[in-house]
Amino acid sequence: MNQTIENPREARGFQIAQSGGIVRKGMNLYKVPAQGGSGTYTVNFGEHEPTCDCPDCQTRHVRCKHQFAVEYFLKFEKDNQGNMTVTETKRITYPQNWKAYNKAQTSEVESFDNLLKDLVSSVEEPERDDSLTGRKPISFADGLFCSIQKVYSQLSSRRAHSLYRSARGKEQIDKAPNFNAINKFLNKENITPVLQELLKLSALPLKSVETQFAVDSSGFRTTRFNEYCRHKHHTKGEHNWVKAHIMVGVKTNTVVSAEITHSRANDSPYFEPLVKRAHEDGFSLNEVSADKAYSSKMNLKLVDDLGGESYIPFKKNVSDKPARIKTHNRDGHNVWIRMYHYFKFRNDEFMEHYHKRSNVETTFYMIKQKFGETLKSKNEIAQKNELLCKLIAHNIVVLIHEVEELGINIEFPNL
Repeated sequence: MNQTIENPREARGFQIAQSGGIVRKGMNLYKVPAQGGSGTYTVNFGEHEPTCDCPDCQTRHVRCKHQFAVEYFLKFEKDNQGNMTVTETKRITYPQNWKAYNKAQTSEVESFDNLLKDLVSSVEEPERDDSLTGRKPISFADGLFCSIQKVYSQLSSRRAHSLYRSARGKEQIDKAPNFNAINKFLNKENITPVLQELLKLSALPLKSVETQFAVDSSGFRTTRFNEYCRHKHHTKGEHNWVKAHIMVGVKTNTVVSAEITHSRANDSPYFEPLVKRAHEDGFSLNEVSADKAYSSKMNLKLVDDLGGESYIPFKKNVSDKPARIKTHNRDGHNVWIRMYHYFKFRNDEFMEHYHKRSNVETTFYMIKQKFGETLKSKNEIAQKNELLCKLIAHNIVVLIHEVEELGINIEFPNL
């Protein structure tokens, strides 16, 4: 087959497919040989967008040559003489309930405001000190509504004021706040736990749907630079980052728990609070997948104690020899050995479960594409709260789509 392909990745994928060696390992899993050396990569053509565990796909979030190779692999077959012939020219598509999708998309903005009003209506107003004088501050419910609505719209503070006036006209808030009042509201430390509770409430309607989960972290850039380093050492200014550690349901991509930290926080210590919080909120943890950064005996034991299985790949230097088992980690030894043998001797089956982890990367992609990967707030507290607002806005959008897709009813419990 002779054809001109302009996309370099697609051209290399075509070459891999022609060379052969691609093996189907499951319903939607394919082993693709590395083009420049030994080894293989796994391409997952699951319910969501295709994923691959190669560095190109994982770091750049693009369609890599291995995904193109699988597409061509599914188009080709060899005849008896070994000549390559095209048997199908149609690009692979995925099932989509277009009626439900179109309805959710066309009504999303209106539905978002209505669901957001229901969500924040359960917030109790804190007692105000009567000795304070001056203008009465905006209510907690109004502040939360406007903050999340502003993040959803991605408008500047001044432009977002028209949204507040519109919400006041629809009786979704009691009073349209000043454009700068929301910036000050986001900088309050006492709204952080309230936003955490709202995030939980926004995920609970899908509790009966989600039983398999994935954990990962990703950075969100701020508009602040490392000024001290630039002026003191005359180095190039770099943006500061805030890190979101999240646990998502792999079916709907809803965020069930989250922790917001500074950019250099290690991933593994946040596995336990994320998993425990989801369990305490009533989610059934049948499976939890994560990458090698979360590989530890205690993380495996935690999920096992909660009645689930954890699919976390083992690092190359790991061994099941007793001499390498530390005494203080003996509590998690049995589950460690069991999952290690599963990973080593039934690797294809293990990886089928593990590759559900790609859904957490899809979730981060959805959030950054829709609500931006940059935080507009200037202070650390406001940045943390703004990022939590992004996660809540994402969950509300997911709910809007699942109402049409699954036909569920949304009722938020009280805080």
